[in-house]
Amino acid sequence: MTMNYYTLGNSGLRVSRLALGTMTFGTELGWGTDRDTARAIFDEYVEAGGNFFDTADLYTGGTAETWLGEFVAERGLRDKAVIATKFTFNSEPGNPNAGGNGRKNIMRAVDASLKRLGTDYIDLYLMHVWDRLTPAEEVLRTLDDLVRAGKVRHVGLSDVPAWYAGRAQAIAELRGYEPISALQLEYSLAERSIEHEFVPFATHHSAGVMVWSPLASGLLSGKYRPTQAGNAGRLDGFRNTTHPSFRKFSDRNWAIVAELEKVAAELGRSMAQVALNWVATQPGVATVILGATKLAQLQDNLAALDFSIAPELRKRLDSVSSMPAPFPHSYFGPEIQVRVAGGVVTGDKPSGYSPQVLVEGEAVSISSN
Repeated sequence: MTMNYYTLGNSGLRVSRLALGTMTFGTELGWGTDRDTARAIFDEYVEAGGNFFDTADLYTGGTAETWLGEFVAERGLRDKAVIATKFTFNSEPGNPNAGGNGRKNIMRAVDASLKRLGTDYIDLYLMHVWDRLTPAEEVLRTLDDLVRAGKVRHVGLSDVPAWYAGRAQAIAELRGYEPISALQLEYSLAERSIEHEFVPFATHHSAGVMVWSPLASGLLSGKYRPTQAGNAGRLDGFRNTTHPSFRKFSDRNWAIVAELEKVAAELGRSMAQVALNWVATQPGVATVILGATKLAQLQDNLAALDFSIAPELRKRLDSVSSMPAPFPHSYFGPEIQVRVAGGVVTGDKPSGYSPQVLVEGEAVSISSN
């Protein structure tokens, strides 16, 4: 495969379209990989040209950051590797300031992550989840301080309300803080909620979407079935969970799986490849995070961008996974907007107004030979 690189949001940071997630590095959560398998997955991704690594301070109790830092150092890749990590979750039960998004915890968390990663800077530092308490002003000022101190290069948000993301970006613009370059959010054929608010935010305010769970925790790989006997993977262990990210078994999702299987067969591709291709080529998406527990899974996933989904097949996937637009988004479709425009064709810019910047071709020689 050929790995292409694009700038992340409104930054000049070049990242591969497929990122490697490290939540599976370690077995502390009851699933995941041992060190040798994690290293093999890391090496395979690097050999394929990938340069973007996603982790978090509390993934597998800190093991993920530690192993990632060691793997990067062993291959001398720090200048090539783009490392993203996150803060928010509590590392010390009973101590409310050992978690959350306040300045005290961010300053503690960044130093701990730097130590585990074995580096003196983080390329992209993200707030892991909105804590419902800390003012956005405090978060943005603290992150900007870390950028000015050289500990962080770029900043982002993960799992926040759209209004909070908008406020954060406005604060950054108003006060001259480091802007939000990335939004890390769940997105897949089975989870399309971000299309109503976050995708327009990403495209209008240049904050690239980093997709997590593009295979809906493995549901879209095809290994789960409605009446399945036995344990095919971790989702089987979450059939009765209250965790929103793992509640994937529904009539709607089984219909999506069935149609995805048909489309994949027509394309001669795996279901996982088609699901990844679909989400990677959606508007606003900057990169898709791959999470694998087996080397074969990663190898299959890395081929996800080596083909195109024909428009008629894409339309079938869009149709089976679509959901009615919630209010007030039901007022933003053509049914209402055409009345706003007086019945005439109206748009923001004509087609081709802003051509894509794409650097490719042969480099000129500076040798006289």
